[in-house]
Amino acid sequence: MESNDEISIKQEANQVSINRPHVVVLGAGASRATCLDGDKNGKNLPLTSDFVKVLGLKSLLEQWKINPDKNFEEIFSDLYERQQTEKIMEIRGIVKNYFNELELPEKPTIYDHLVLSLRDKDIIATFNWDPLLLQAYSRCSKVGLSLPKLAFLHGNILVGYCEKDKIVTLRGICRKCGEFNTPSPLLYPIKNKNYADKFIENEWQLLKWGFENAFMITIFGYSKPETDQEAIAAMQNAWGDKNKRLLEQTEVIDIKTENQIYEDWKPFIHTHHYEVHSNFYDSWISNHPRRTGEAWFNQYLQAKFIDNNPIPKNLGFPDLFGWYKQFYNAERQNPSFSAKLRTNYME
Repeated sequence: MESNDEISIKQEANQVSINRPHVVVLGAGASRATCLDGDKNGKNLPLTSDFVKVLGLKSLLEQWKINPDKNFEEIFSDLYERQQTEKIMEIRGIVKNYFNELELPEKPTIYDHLVLSLRDKDIIATFNWDPLLLQAYSRCSKVGLSLPKLAFLHGNILVGYCEKDKIVTLRGICRKCGEFNTPSPLLYPIKNKNYADKFIENEWQLLKWGFENAFMITIFGYSKPETDQEAIAAMQNAWGDKNKRLLEQTEVIDIKTENQIYEDWKPFIHTHHYEVHSNFYDSWISNHPRRTGEAWFNQYLQAKFIDNNPIPKNLGFPDLFGWYKQFYNAERQNPSFSAKLRTNYME
């Protein structure tokens, strides 16, 4: 028997009432968590701290008389400041080749679950160059549900941009004019990145809109590197005064301690309105897929007791897609107002 004080899983699945976006920001830790044992072919996803080791740059750096134990950001920034163009181009070639070869495992991953668990009003913004998020997006587009908008804040190895038609899509042929599009730039870890690039500027406009209008932000595996100060300032400016965010919620998924996380992200946290998780599957998104806004409203504004509807993380794709069908009818009857904010990549 249903109670006026409770919202059941079925009731939550049938609610489509929140149009404000849930914004997710991904860092390298999110891709690492998605492929903890390596990608489909056993290739590891690098973090800034082990970038040199994972990409096999040690011998090259030693040949150049550069300490390979330094953080990659420091190494690359130093080369850039000293205008070591040939060395920079060689590193970029190695990076491009490595990231081009990365593939998701054939079974569902965190990125598949993440993409399926947000709607077209929501935004996933990533600082990562790897193609894994777009690969997940591509195979999850077959389920027939709307998918979130994507923003590639530092470019992406798999994304292209058609200058003529102003379309962001997969690298290759523009679906509108039939001509080859321009591969997105990759912004490397230097202090003054080219955020004025038209493609990059577009991606940041989407994220800024998301932060201004969000009811919840989730930061997943992003460590706020020193060379990203301009990016952090842009996000903070879009979020605005945290003291005016009286109801909004901030969620961080990271392996750092709660105290460290709070210190890192306190400009985005209003008093006690935050949660910290070391595992994606403990997060708000995983426990209330496609209904994070509705669950947030029910719990925080309506003071209702709510039940979790956790992603069944061990299902293969056919069964997983079938599980997500529970949301289909309600969403078809109540489409999100922001569906036209940006065309989806796979259309």
